[in-house]
Amino acid sequence: MVPVHPGGSQCVQWSQQVPVGPRHLAGGTAVRLAGGTSRCAGRVEVWHEGRWGTVCDDDWGLPDGAVVCRELGCGTALEAPRGAHFGPGTGPIWLDDMGCSGEETTLGQCRARPWGQNNCNHEEDASVVCTGTSGPMLRLMGAEGRCAGRLEVFHEGLWGTVCDDMWGLPDAAVVCRELGCGAPLSAPGAAFFGEGSGPIWLDNVRCRGNESALLQCPAAPWGITDCQHREDAAVVCAGPVQLRLAGGPGRCAGRVEVLHAGRWGTVCDDGWNLAAATVVCRELGCGAALESPGRAQYGPGTGPIWLDEVNCVGTEPALRRCPAEPWGRHNCNHHEDAAAVCEGGVVPGQQA
Repeated sequence: MVPVHPGGSQCVQWSQQVPVGPRHLAGGTAVRLAGGTSRCAGRVEVWHEGRWGTVCDDDWGLPDGAVVCRELGCGTALEAPRGAHFGPGTGPIWLDDMGCSGEETTLGQCRARPWGQNNCNHEEDASVVCTGTSGPMLRLMGAEGRCAGRLEVFHEGLWGTVCDDMWGLPDAAVVCRELGCGAPLSAPGAAFFGEGSGPIWLDNVRCRGNESALLQCPAAPWGITDCQHREDAAVVCAGPVQLRLAGGPGRCAGRVEVLHAGRWGTVCDDGWNLAAATVVCRELGCGAALESPGRAQYGPGTGPIWLDEVNCVGTEPALRRCPAEPWGRHNCNHHEDAAAVCEGGVVPGQQA
């Protein structure tokens, strides 16, 4: 049975007609980013029935952008602009009402209206800004899911591994953050998820834990190692990011937003206090909580208000473990959105 979109339409079935050159999606369709300053930022365009077309920004958000960035090898999604941010496209508007959870491997796995059915114009073309390819492409292999496994990096056209010499939780924290996989749980060595193949690209990696990409961490020069694949390093992350701070000066201060049922939403400030902010800061690897502002100090959010009457004691491993009203039940508006201000940059288990 073909899954049905919440609006009653069927999921997209991807075209078999493909051009030469662009990144190919499942089923043979291609996606590209146009109108931006690099291949990792721009207006989202897809190839269907022999023509490039755009995607409408109805329901467009970071989960959809995350799938596009991942498929293009462009890291994680920083923004998912609407309103033809990179200029209006031309040709058909192929997709509308995208419904990605953010965990799909390709855009073709996301729910959407049937091809070409939309109520949009090109002034509503969707875009995405990705972290880009300034660092090596990363993946975790040998375990179930994309957030645990043997660490592999892509360099000079080949996938290779990382030696476990000096490998630890601060290194794993950088990898988990770069992959959008939440907090680090462990940093196994000794080929815990099996031995890799090909080059051992990195050795003696020495991250502090607050770097935004593995390439920023000190290490031996590429390919210089005294290791064998039985020393391949691995990472276990808590899982896909389900918590973020938005609207602030950096990733460690801002409006608290949680991902639930495929949508980002906010937290009401009823009952919100420093203990709750402590849980958020710890979960994000941002050190101790300094403040727990309410009243939408970092601006009102959008979308659902997912949590209300949050009552953390401060020792919970994740905000979702704190007592609260059932998901989506509240008596608030977005002018009561809760926020957190953390020290920033201190990884759990690492000395400040």
